[in-house]
Amino acid sequence: MKEKTHRKIHWGHGVIVVILALIMIITLYPFLYTFSNSVSDPMATIRNEVYFWPKGFQLNTYKQVLQTKSFLTSYANTIWYTVVGTAVSTAVIFMASYPLSRKEFFLRKQLNTLFIITMYFSGGMVPLFIVVNRLGLYDSRWSIILPVAANVYYMIICRSFMDDIPDSMIESAKLDGANDLQILKNLILGVSKPVIAVLVLFNAVGYWNTYFNAVLYLPSTKLQPLQIYLNKLLVNNSVKGGGNAVGQMGLDASLNIHQFKYAAIMVTILPIICVYPFVQKYFVKGVMIGAVKG
Repeated sequence: MKEKTHRKIHWGHGVIVVILALIMIITLYPFLYTFSNSVSDPMATIRNEVYFWPKGFQLNTYKQVLQTKSFLTSYANTIWYTVVGTAVSTAVIFMASYPLSRKEFFLRKQLNTLFIITMYFSGGMVPLFIVVNRLGLYDSRWSIILPVAANVYYMIICRSFMDDIPDSMIESAKLDGANDLQILKNLILGVSKPVIAVLVLFNAVGYWNTYFNAVLYLPSTKLQPLQIYLNKLLVNNSVKGGGNAVGQMGLDASLNIHQFKYAAIMVTILPIICVYPFVQKYFVKGVMIGAVKG
């Protein structure tokens, strides 16, 4: 009987391992395919001979990408939106979550309900565009940050984390003469590193991938983020941000537009891939804590 049970467990683990391996392969293959084509011999890429591993090796495509002025401008814009937007959003969400987590706050239930309602009934694209335009944010960098600075979903995660902070800690701080701002700065901020890491990661990924708001609010090419540039590159084959003009590239004869696309994609996704391992432990812990309480 025990042998049959062990066999079932053994086969069960084997099936799980196979399924996870398939998921890993399906997930990693597009990344491997893109990277291999970006560093392979140009002729191998043109002939569609690269499926898994690179054929030949060259980095001229990456050199060309990093020497393209329009790409660097979009890249710098994206970095600015990500850094400033993440800082603003994280600060706003963190400071808004603290009073909503305090039971003694007399408007706690009403404001929580009001914020949750906005998750189901948004203001709509046209009213938001009118508000952005009348506030003078249209065609400015702040149009990407301020309209989405306070995310209700992230606020719920942060508030749920703060709900688990013992009231005795806060009461002890008050007995020592600390006011609410001092408690928030010296106590709550110190124990909230896991959820802050989650907010930073979520907001950073969101701002790094921002596209729709940029299409709506940023007609000026000099302010557009990287995702707009990639759209023009992948759809219109335009490297300089104009129309359908491969000839605009001015690429070396050994390069081609397809490799330029692959290299641009790799340079775009590389920062997020490099940052994630350092915040993964905080990410998992913070999400689990925020998911336990609604």
